[in-house]
Amino acid sequence: MSLRLLPETLVNRIAAGEVVERPASAVKELVENALDAGAGQVDVVLRDGGRSLIAVTDDGCGMTPEELALAVERHATSKLPDDDLVRIASLGFRGEALPSIGAVSRMTVTSRPAGAAEAWRLTLEGGRKAAPEPAAQAPGTRVEVRDLFFATPARLKFLKTPRTEYGHAEDTVARLAMAFPQVGVSLSDGQRTTLRLAAATGDLFDARLARLGAILGKDFAENALAIEAEREGLRLSGHIGLPTLNRANARHQYLFVNGRPVRDKLLHGAVRGAYRDFLAHDRHPLLALFLELPPEAVDVNVHPMKAEVRFREPGLVRGLIVGACRHALSEAGHRASTTVAQAALGALRAGDAPANGMPGGAYAYRPPSTTLPRGLAEAGAAYHAPLPELARPPGARPVEAPPEAVPEAEADYPLGAARAQLHATYIVAQTGDGIVIVDQHAAHERLVYERMKRELADRGVARQILLIPEVVELEEAAGERLLARAGELAEIGLVLEAFGPGAVVVREVPALLGQPDVQRLVADLADELVELDQAFTVKEKLEEVCGTLACHGSVRAGRRLNAEEMNALLRQMEATPHSGQCNHGRPTYVELKLADIERLFGRR
Repeated sequence: MSLRLLPETLVNRIAAGEVVERPASAVKELVENALDAGAGQVDVVLRDGGRSLIAVTDDGCGMTPEELALAVERHATSKLPDDDLVRIASLGFRGEALPSIGAVSRMTVTSRPAGAAEAWRLTLEGGRKAAPEPAAQAPGTRVEVRDLFFATPARLKFLKTPRTEYGHAEDTVARLAMAFPQVGVSLSDGQRTTLRLAAATGDLFDARLARLGAILGKDFAENALAIEAEREGLRLSGHIGLPTLNRANARHQYLFVNGRPVRDKLLHGAVRGAYRDFLAHDRHPLLALFLELPPEAVDVNVHPMKAEVRFREPGLVRGLIVGACRHALSEAGHRASTTVAQAALGALRAGDAPANGMPGGAYAYRPPSTTLPRGLAEAGAAYHAPLPELARPPGARPVEAPPEAVPEAEADYPLGAARAQLHATYIVAQTGDGIVIVDQHAAHERLVYERMKRELADRGVARQILLIPEVVELEEAAGERLLARAGELAEIGLVLEAFGPGAVVVREVPALLGQPDVQRLVADLADELVELDQAFTVKEKLEEVCGTLACHGSVRAGRRLNAEEMNALLRQMEATPHSGQCNHGRPTYVELKLADIERLFGRR
């Protein structure tokens, strides 16, 4: 069998497989081209989920006949004037989109530069190019892609239903629309328009929030925390949702690098780390974060689809995201999302569905099957005692305070004055314009957890010396990575030393971990250092154990409290960061405004 060069049309079809995976991939490339052309309005039409037609129309700068003929050639681009792959300032730059799409479809490109007397049209069919011809077209460009993948029938077999493919395209358009709020965007299936976003005006920060609210819904706009932080030339902005506004998957987490939508493990890991204290492992926050950094500090030329990036200093990027998000969450104090009250009101109305259409509401929670490690009984005993204001023995009979004993001024507090306890589980408080219902166990769990974290920060992590030091065999490179971070690991209670090539000996472990599987713990640390260049496993395990101890050491449901104890709990909630939700993302209280209650009884 002799070597030979493949025909150019076949080469283009093979290359197209890397760029055009499904109709949404073609939509992404075409909309990015429109945005790079300076469009103020982009309209997208898909029929049959993009199989039979994809049409993208923009009012950008347009192309001359000569540029039109060159645009469909492989690796022809206007976006690298200096041939510099380091300083990439546009969404596209590889010059592969149009020729790749044209190689697997019947494509027509019609374009007219601003000020030109006429437009020109160019047609490609399976990669074969016709000569440009005059056409009628408003200033801008229109690309029509028909019979996608007709030239590669095997790819058609892997497409999903039209509805599914349309959904992927809608998500793609929405992501790009978030990054460019100053551009109007519409998406239609030919019969109805499913996405219509007017160009936002004014300050970019406000314009982004308006665009995010239009895409993610009013709930997000009402419960979003602003993010704005800078560090060593990196700037992070955007909005994150309160922990009690969460979902069962991470589909509603939108991350952008220099305006480019990306799906990056490091960024998603940073978000997970920022919310670790506030959500269970199977719940995910809603957010949109925009990271801006010098082009030379990030490599976007990693994959033809440009959805992956590589950072020069990943630790700096992760630290900026975690720090900025945690600061915003701390500033929120005891605030909980308005969806909690909406779900409660919906439950009170007969036949109403949960506020977000999901079983159990937006904050549905399934308790994790976490059990305390052996040896933690003593460590947890110190936290089983209630807070000083709640020191009455659980079996003692409550002393009911007369109504006049509760100062009316306490109703001016954010969480109001305690008026009653229901079913020995829920505290009912009166505020100036409504009522607050508090889950005493969930609230006290957060207070105990925050106290434990403060004590750990003040006293440091207590270490437990292993009676018999444990030797862990690793690959030589993995062992070197661990030893290079030995000082940092010692700060969180893990003391290890070199023990020959590719081996370490562990002498001390964090006491809160009880009797951990040292072999697995060290191996996991070595693996994480490869990807994140940070040692997080031990910290995560410590926080997980603290959360479990806090759950076991807090005021249980069924414990009767008197008026002073209930008010003490409310005041501590107001003074404690993150007290609007327990460690698992469940709300600790529901606030109902008087106007909403009056509507329930038909008084308004």
